[in-house]
Amino acid sequence: MIEEPGKTEAADAGEKPQKALTPEAQRALAEAEARRQKYRAAEAQLPKEIGGRGGKEPGRYGDWEVKGLTSDF
Repeated sequence: MIEEPGKTEAADAGEKPQKALTPEAQRALAEAEARRQKYRAAEAQLPKEIGGRGGKEPGRYGDWEVKGLTSDF
């Protein structure tokens, strides 16, 4: 049997069971998941960039990021 590094019996014994979520919390999580799916579907419809920098559109928040430095325009 291969043991996972970082997991010990002491850590497993100290874990608390998660609380049950309220209906409001469940509804909020469901709404967030629906928004994520809608965003991903819209993102999939965008044309693929050829020769771009990769990743998300850098101007999506009104600024430009290059090598970790942000310029506001």
